[in-house]
Amino acid sequence: MELLNLVVGKVGSFAWGPIMIALLVGTGIILTLMTRVVQFRKLIYAFQLLFSKQHKGEGDITPFQALMTSLSATIGTGNIAGVATAIAAGGPGAVFWMWVTGAFGGAVKFAEAVLAVKYRITNEKGEQSGGPMYYIKLGMKEKFGGNWAWLGWLFALFGFVASFGIGNMVQSNSVASAMASSLNIPTWITGVVLSIAVGAVIIGGIKSIASVTSKVVPVMAIAYIAGSLVVLFAKADMIPAAFNMIFSNAFSGTAVGGGFLGTVVRFGVARGVFSNEAGLGSAPIAHAASKIEDPVVQGIIASLGSFIDTLIVCTMTALVILVSGLVTFNADGLMNISGGLTGAALTSTAYNDALPGLGQYIVTFGLIFFAFSTILGWFYYGSKCLEYIAGVKAVEYYKWIWAGLTFVGATVSLDLVWNLSDAFNGLMAIPNLIALLALSPVIVTLLKAYESKEK
Repeated sequence: MELLNLVVGKVGSFAWGPIMIALLVGTGIILTLMTRVVQFRKLIYAFQLLFSKQHKGEGDITPFQALMTSLSATIGTGNIAGVATAIAAGGPGAVFWMWVTGAFGGAVKFAEAVLAVKYRITNEKGEQSGGPMYYIKLGMKEKFGGNWAWLGWLFALFGFVASFGIGNMVQSNSVASAMASSLNIPTWITGVVLSIAVGAVIIGGIKSIASVTSKVVPVMAIAYIAGSLVVLFAKADMIPAAFNMIFSNAFSGTAVGGGFLGTVVRFGVARGVFSNEAGLGSAPIAHAASKIEDPVVQGIIASLGSFIDTLIVCTMTALVILVSGLVTFNADGLMNISGGLTGAALTSTAYNDALPGLGQYIVTFGLIFFAFSTILGWFYYGSKCLEYIAGVKAVEYYKWIWAGLTFVGATVSLDLVWNLSDAFNGLMAIPNLIALLALSPVIVTLLKAYESKEK
C-alpha cells in the first residue's frame, strides 16, 4: 500500500507539477492569441446567446443546460475550500494567478466546445456523445491521417478513473464532513440520503441531470454570491487592503517560501485549473450534448465557464477571506493565518466572522449543493468515458455503482482515493492538450467562417 501511495504521489506531482501547469497556461495563451481574445471580445454576446431561445440543431439538452451541467462539475469544493487552501499555502498572491488562469482558460473552454460539437457522434441510443476522446479519434485522423483512437482511449481511461474520486467520493465526503461539523448529522445518514438523491437523478440520463443542474447551479451560485456581497458590503473599507495584498504578494512571494514562479504561482495556477478545469477536457463532454447547429456558438457560450467559475465565484471567496482579518503579515512580510486555518474551515470562519451565526451556513449549504451538482455532472463525464471504452450497455451498470460509491465516499477515509483521482484528473490534460494544439487551425477556421457569416 505504501508503494502504491508513493507511485500515485509521484504521478500526481507530475500531473500537477510545473511542466503540466506551464503547458496548461501556455495552451491558454496560444489559443487566446489565435482566437484574438475571443473569451472577452464575445463576453456580452456570449450571455446573449446563453439566454437566446432561437438555438436549433441536433442534441439532447439546451445550450444553457449544457453550460450549467459543465458548471455543475466545476463550481464545487474548489471554489470554497480550494481557494482557501491556495491562500493558506501560497499567500494572497495566489488569487492573482487564479485570475490569470481563469482569463486564459476562457479561450481553452471555447476551443474544447467547438471541437466537441464538430466531432460529436450519435450513439446507439440516439444520444449525442462527444468530448476529447472523439475529437482526438476523428479530428486527428481527419487532419493527419492514421489511427488516433488509442490516444482517445487513454483520455477516456484517465477521465473514468478520475470520476470516481474527484467527481464522486471526494465530493460526498466533503458534504458528510460539513453536515457532521455544522449540524451533527452522522456521516452514514448523509451518505444514504445523498446516494438516493443522486441515484434518482442519474437514472434519467443527461436530460434529467441537465434539468436538475440548470436549476440548482444558478440558484446556489446566486445565493453564494449574494451572501458574499453582503459580507463585502459590511467590510467595504477593507476591500482596498485585500486587493493590495493580492497584487503585492503576487510578484513578491515574500509571504511564503518559493518566491516568484514558486509557491505563489504554483498554488494559484494549480487551484485555478482545478476549479475551472480548463484544458482538462471534462467540460466539452457536456457541451457536446447541446442542441446547437454551429460549433462556434456553443464555443462562445462555453467560454463563460471560466469567467463565472474563477473570475466571479472564486473571487468572492477570496475577498471574503482577505477582508476578514484572519490573514495578516508581520513586519518581515511573513504571512500569518489565525489559528492555522485552511480549506473549508478558513472560508467558513471568514464568513461567520462577518455574519455571526449565519456565515457558516452559507458555506455549509453552498458546499452541500455545489458538491451534489458536481457528483451529477461528473457522473455524465464518467459515463461517456466508459461508453467510449466499453460501449453504451456498460453505462447501465455504472449508474448503480456510482450511487453506491456516493455512500461509501461519505463514510470512509479517502486519502488513497483522493491521490489516485487527483493524479488521473491531471493526466486527462495530456491527450486533450495535444489535440487542442494539433487542431487549433480547425478552431480558427471555424471561428473566421462564423464571424464572416455574422458580418
